[in-house]
Amino acid sequence: MAGVTQGKPARPQRPRELQDPLNHYIYHPLAWQLARGLAHTPITPNMVSVFGGLMVVAAGIVYAGLAWPVGAALGMALHMGWHVVDGADGDLARMTGRTSPIGEMVDGVCDYASHIVLYLILGWVLSQEPGYFSGGMGWALIVFAGISHAVQSNHVEVQRRQYQWWVYGTPWIRHSHGQADSATSKSLFGVFVSAYLNAASGMTPHALRIDAAVDAAKGDSARLAEIAAAVRAEAPPLLFMCKVLGPNPRAIVLGLSMFAGTPLYYMAYQAVVLNVLLVVSVLMHNAAARRIAVKIGA
Repeated sequence: MAGVTQGKPARPQRPRELQDPLNHYIYHPLAWQLARGLAHTPITPNMVSVFGGLMVVAAGIVYAGLAWPVGAALGMALHMGWHVVDGADGDLARMTGRTSPIGEMVDGVCDYASHIVLYLILGWVLSQEPGYFSGGMGWALIVFAGISHAVQSNHVEVQRRQYQWWVYGTPWIRHSHGQADSATSKSLFGVFVSAYLNAASGMTPHALRIDAAVDAAKGDSARLAEIAAAVRAEAPPLLFMCKVLGPNPRAIVLGLSMFAGTPLYYMAYQAVVLNVLLVVSVLMHNAAARRIAVKIGA
């Protein structure tokens, strides 16, 4: 098939410090095997992104429509399986030479849209339960938890992308979108991309000083190495917070909540526990960015 790398493609070596055990030992190896199996088929990375989103929606339907404990078990399996498919689209894109900022945005939109549908389904389930959170109170909790999820995901993903740019020089959508004639700026996703990046900059504005230092150091390997070393020195507690706030624990907590018979426990975890951790993480990242900026003279 045209575009497929000749010979046996090498599995991408993701930075170990960015991966939790589930990603390192289960999700990413399985994603790579799935991408290899799809590489010689007409299936595109964007198709894989859409299928992953449908898996999340299917998890919600199963949670709501099948009796306990089958619904809880199958829903949890579908939601955790989404992590494999979510990694496979990127692997397939790299393997077949189809990487692009637009593809990156399609992946992000599928993730966000599918989880919106999941939350709506869970809201319906919660609103049908007797008690304080039946009816309108249940929907209010779901909406607040869903907005919290989006903000937390934005924070985590941007911090991870910035780290990879500062330490490994891995470009991401911020750089392509910043060009007036870029594909993302001219696409239907342009407004979404701008809002996504502005939200991140609003939470951690001091990171922009490091971005500017990296941009100014292009071609100066010694200066880039100095910046990378300063970032690495601050990184361990920051990356740990990103893993706690990331998607892997959410799927497990939601599954356990549904095994307990209600999405209420997950929504409380999402709306209260993770929001407290988000505030801590934002403060930690801004403080670290200020120290890094001082250290590298940004």
